[in-house]
Amino acid sequence: MTFSVMILGGYGNFGGFIARQLANDKQIRLTIAGRDLDKAQNFVDQLYAVHTAYAVCVNVNENIDKVLTQYKPDIVINCCGPFQGKDYHVAQCCIEHACHYIDIADGRDFVANCDQLHDKALAANVLVCCGASSVPALSSAVIDAYKDQFRRLEEVEYAISTAQKTPRGLATTKAILSYAGKPFKTLINGKWQDVYGWQDIQIRRFWELGARWLCNCDVPDLELFAKRYPTLKTIRFQAGLELFILHGGLYALSWLVRIGLLSTLKPFSKSLLAMSNIFNIIGTDKSGFYMKLSGSNHQGKPKSLQFNLCAKAGNGHYIPCMPAVILTKKLVQGALEKKGATACMGLITLQEYMASLDELDVSWCVEPL
Repeated sequence: MTFSVMILGGYGNFGGFIARQLANDKQIRLTIAGRDLDKAQNFVDQLYAVHTAYAVCVNVNENIDKVLTQYKPDIVINCCGPFQGKDYHVAQCCIEHACHYIDIADGRDFVANCDQLHDKALAANVLVCCGASSVPALSSAVIDAYKDQFRRLEEVEYAISTAQKTPRGLATTKAILSYAGKPFKTLINGKWQDVYGWQDIQIRRFWELGARWLCNCDVPDLELFAKRYPTLKTIRFQAGLELFILHGGLYALSWLVRIGLLSTLKPFSKSLLAMSNIFNIIGTDKSGFYMKLSGSNHQGKPKSLQFNLCAKAGNGHYIPCMPAVILTKKLVQGALEKKGATACMGLITLQEYMASLDELDVSWCVEPL
């Protein structure tokens, strides 16, 4: 049986990689969809797919229902970010057309509240999965893999540092700038407290990378993990740019929002993205991730461990794409029976995630602290 998989934003940075990973699957026929039909067709022409792929023009805000009616996909992968502030129109259309829906969203409210679609998705016998990305898919998989080593898991501290030479799309840039300088809630010492986007600047040493700068980022985990892991007292996530001139510059700009001189940095997305690309010549292609878990062991003594991941050769860019690839293949193979609407937690094990990275220049380790 051949499954029809439609990728919205399928010729972009993330969608393109997902398409290439699925193109050689004999059970999958791809449809590459986006606003620009010429770009979609050009991508399809260069895609070495087992089955002939299609290119289609779609605007998710205007004609998604018509396109779903015409092409009748079994699975839709939505890579059309940013997802901050968006509604569930695309997911709802997929439910109405009885096709599975997966997205790579990292918008906190968008992912955390997707369970409002659960009953409708369940009635349609489809899976609606939001946040099939590094957060919360990878981050929750790490916790799930090691939480049994703790009698009580109380704190998670983790961060992502992206390589300067990582391709940066406009949607990702808009997503970060949407909350820079703005307050959001996170759990600290058992209490919900305000922190500010791209502030609380600090330097952290990453495994195999060295020192990198970090600041606060608003992600779905901050909302989801408090419910999924009720013993947690502190959840702290940060991210950083490799070069301090860019990281520190964004930190400084975030203050313009915090003190009220600007309402948001989003209007400057294109210019800031273009400016950051100028510095690629002095950057590297190495990205990193760490997650520190702390609490007490089964003897009641303090326990900490740290999961480290290092991606070289620019491969860090592909790590957020893997959950969508894994879930699609599991659905096609009949290995995922989950139905309803859910954030991407508990659907992919850490072993499955790491196995999907085998062909990439990615290494990882776990160290006791």
